Amino acid sequence: MDAPKPSLDQHRTISNNQSRIPLKRWLLIIGIIIVAANLRTPLTSVGSLVSLIRDDLWLSNTLAGLITTVPLVAFALLSPFIPKLGRRYGIERSILISLIVLTIGIMIRSLSGVATLYVGTALLGLAITVCNVLLPSLIKREFPKHMGSMTGIYSVSMNLCGAIASGISIPLAVGAGLSWQGALGIWGGLSMISILFWLPQLKPSAKPVSIASNQAGKQPMKIWRSGLAWQVTLFMGIQSIIFYVLVAWLPEILQSQGIGSSQSGWYLSILIMASLPCAFIVPIVAGRMRNQYLLVIMTSVSLVIGSLGLVYSSIYWLAIWVIILGLGGGSAFGLSMMFFGLRTRNALQAAELSAMAQSIGYLLAALGPAFIGFLHDVTHGWGLPLMLLVVASALLGVIGLGAARNRFVDSGDCNNQAIVEYKRSK
Repeated sequence: MDAPKPSLDQHRTISNNQSRIPLKRWLLIIGIIIVAANLRTPLTSVGSLVSLIRDDLWLSNTLAGLITTVPLVAFALLSPFIPKLGRRYGIERSILISLIVLTIGIMIRSLSGVATLYVGTALLGLAITVCNVLLPSLIKREFPKHMGSMTGIYSVSMNLCGAIASGISIPLAVGAGLSWQGALGIWGGLSMISILFWLPQLKPSAKPVSIASNQAGKQPMKIWRSGLAWQVTLFMGIQSIIFYVLVAWLPEILQSQGIGSSQSGWYLSILIMASLPCAFIVPIVAGRMRNQYLLVIMTSVSLVIGSLGLVYSSIYWLAIWVIILGLGGGSAFGLSMMFFGLRTRNALQAAELSAMAQSIGYLLAALGPAFIGFLHDVTHGWGLPLMLLVVASALLGVIGLGAARNRFVDSGDCNNQAIVEYKRSK
């Protein structure tokens, strides 16, 4: 006997149920994109304005470098606690709270005064830390079959908005007459928008979805004992040092070579824009490779060449070296984000590795801008600081070859299990 055919109402119910899933998924994707847009704009918008802030508040170059260093210290100190926060309150709710704190931090930083500048910067650093750690884990949990493409989208959103922020900061502050306070405070509007777009991810009557919701019964591993985890961590740290030094000081370096303040801000924007193709493509390519040795080598070589270009090239070739630096930086960032997923077995491990890498990595990165500013104060030039970038770029390649091995952080034997499981999920 044939099974009874569903009625018209049943057809509508089935159709509605099928349409709800894609809609919910699209809302999550849009939410991730907009949240990611907030993770660099509060930081890159400072780079072009350093000279204005320094002159207005009578800061030394070392103290001016601390404007970029303070968020990195926050990243380092708070990151180890974020996985526990996510497990207790859920990823979605934790991200929402962090966006609210981010908005408050941006507003406080925009007030005139040295104390409010650093307090607000610390608050927004704490907020960004939560998203830095939990978004890669959320992507691994919700998009295991599309981890590479989602990591690429997440990276592009972060870098694109960061590029826009660095490019328009001076025009907003000077051209539009907003001053440096207004040029920094305007990004509070973006964080408010992200709060509205993230609200659909919350279900007031539902229990928060934790990091380990699909890994029931699995306990966190002793990730701090893993040599591979330390290599991923150092790779993350070195690429962060290079990026945040450039964000903090590239406009000043270019101004010392005769580039105007407004134009130097756009060079920083060009650097970040140049990173977008690699930030999107590299994670996708990395997920399809047996190992990532070739990508690591290409990344390191690009950063070395770009840094040497800033040291020895004439002013007419600066755009070329800035673009090469951007390509290398985007590749380095994409690889570091992808390593969190490729070197772990589940979302819980990804959160633990992300927390470790961002804690130690950003602690190292926090030393960069302030130390480079100190060297500039001592040497009255940029030659030695830029040569340190060359050394760091070469070291990134050496460390990256270890992080690119086809292993899990909780496995000592070299095998293909990580890439096999990733490809199976696709």
